[in-house]
Amino acid sequence: MRQAEIFPCKYAVRAARRRWGVGLAAAAMMASLGHAQAAAVTELEGFGDIAARLLPSVVNISTTQTIKPDKGSSDDDDNNSPVPPGSPFEQFFKNFLQRHGQPGGGARPQAQARKATSLGSGFVVDAKGLIVTNNHVIADADEITVILQDDTNIKAELVGRDEKTDLAVLRVKTDHPLAAVPFGDSDKTRVGDWVLAVGNPFGLGGTLTAGIISARSREINNNNGPYDDFLQTDAAINKGNSGGPLFNLDGEVIGINSAIFSPSGGSIGIGFAIPADLARTIVGQLEQYGHVRRGWLGARTQSVDGEVAKALGLDHARGALVAEVMEKSPALQGGLLPGDVILGIDGKPVSDIRHLQRIVADSPIDKPVKFSLWRKRQEKVVDVKLSELDESEPTQTASLGKSDTKPGTPANQTKALGLVIAEATPELKEKYQLGENAAVVVTSVAKGSPAGEKDVKPGDVIVEVAQEEVKSPGDIPRKIDEAKKAGRKTVLLLVDRGGELRFVAVRIDNG
Repeated sequence: MRQAEIFPCKYAVRAARRRWGVGLAAAAMMASLGHAQAAAVTELEGFGDIAARLLPSVVNISTTQTIKPDKGSSDDDDNNSPVPPGSPFEQFFKNFLQRHGQPGGGARPQAQARKATSLGSGFVVDAKGLIVTNNHVIADADEITVILQDDTNIKAELVGRDEKTDLAVLRVKTDHPLAAVPFGDSDKTRVGDWVLAVGNPFGLGGTLTAGIISARSREINNNNGPYDDFLQTDAAINKGNSGGPLFNLDGEVIGINSAIFSPSGGSIGIGFAIPADLARTIVGQLEQYGHVRRGWLGARTQSVDGEVAKALGLDHARGALVAEVMEKSPALQGGLLPGDVILGIDGKPVSDIRHLQRIVADSPIDKPVKFSLWRKRQEKVVDVKLSELDESEPTQTASLGKSDTKPGTPANQTKALGLVIAEATPELKEKYQLGENAAVVVTSVAKGSPAGEKDVKPGDVIVEVAQEEVKSPGDIPRKIDEAKKAGRKTVLLLVDRGGELRFVAVRIDNG
C-alpha cells in the first residue's frame, strides 16, 4: 500500500475538455450525516441558486511551458524507441538511427523542445479583471490563459506571486465587467460549517462539490516558510482544483483550495485551503507592489512550554520566548531583551511561535507596533517599528559581550543540575570550538539528570541562569540556590550551542 502524500491540486495534461457543468456531492454526504444535519441541508433545498450565482466568477486556468531536453539527450532517450532497453535489437536500432537519423548521417536525432500544458482554477476578485489562483498553478509558465464560464479564452498577465503562501494574482483585459466574488471572514468559520468548492478537476471544467470544514489551522509542511494555516475540508477536491475558491453559504470566499492528502492523488475527503484572512492581505500587496512586503522583527524566538512558563512565572504556556535579539534590528531598537515573552502585538494575542511569525509578517512596516511582553514576572508594553523582511538576508547573531576569562587560567569547575561546568579556557574553547566570549562551558552531563533530560550537552555554553548573566562556574549553583529559596521548582538557562541561543527550563526541586 502506498503511503499517503500531500499533493498540490494542479492537473498536468496534454489536452482537456472544457465543458462547464455542476456536480454536487451533497446527497452522498447527507446519507452519512445525522438526521439533524440532514434536515438542515434539506431546508436549503439544494445549492442550485447559490451555484448559479457563483459559477460565473470561477475560471479555468491553462498554462503552457516549454520543456527543453537535457544536453546530449535524443528522441530515443525520451521513451520513443520501438524496442525496450536491454533488447537484443537495441544496438541494431541505434545503428539504424546513426545511418539514417539526420541528413549526412553520423549523429542521432536530437530531442526537440516540447510543450507541457497544465490546468488549474482561479476566481475573479475585481470586475475589472483581477484573478486569484495558486502560485504552483502558474509557476514556470511561458503563457497563461484564462477560460471564462462561456468558454472565452483570454491571455493573462502575471501581476505578482508569493511562493511562501502559494498565491498568485493575474490580470485579464475584457470589454465588459466580470462577475467578482468577495472574500469572507475565515476566522469566523467553524468546524462543521457547510462549504462549497468550485474548480476544474482533471480538466473537466467548472465543478461544484459540497462539504464541511473538517478542521482549522492545519500545518501540512507543504510551503516554504512558517505560514501554513490551512482550513481542512471534506468537500471533494482533486487535481485541477488548485486555485479555486472555497465558499461559505453566503457566497463569500473563505479559502483557496490548494492541496489534498491522498495515497493516489485523487480525493479521499481530505483537502486543504488557504484561509481568506491570510489571502486577502497577500492579494492586496501583490496587486499594489507586485510582491509581498512582510514585517521583520529581528529576534529569534522559541516555544513556551509548561516548565518554561513556570520558570518565568507565567500563568500558563503561551506566547513566544525571545532567545536572541539581532544586531541593528527593530527588536533591538524597540528594546526587546532575551528572556522576554511576546504575549501580543497590537492587541492580537500571540499563542505560539508560528502565530507570532504570521502576525509580524502581516503587521505594518515602518510604523510603531505595540508589543505586549512578559518581563521579569510582570507585563510591559513597548513600541517596535518593524522593517521589511529581506528574504535573502542572512541570519545575524547577537553579541554576548566580553568575558573575564583570561588565557591560561586554570579550569576551575563546579557541579549543578547533573552538569559539570568549567571555566572556558583556551584549551576548552579549542576542544569545543567556542567563541572568544564564552565564559563557562558544560564538560559533562549525567545520564538521566534534569539538564540531560532537556538535551543539554557537553560543549554547550551557559550564558544566563534565571535571566542573570553567568561569568564564572560558581555563579551557577549560587543562582540555583537563590531560585530554590524563592520557592521555584524550575530554573531557566540560556544556552549557546554553536552560536545559536535557546532557553531551557530545568527542574531544581530535586536537582
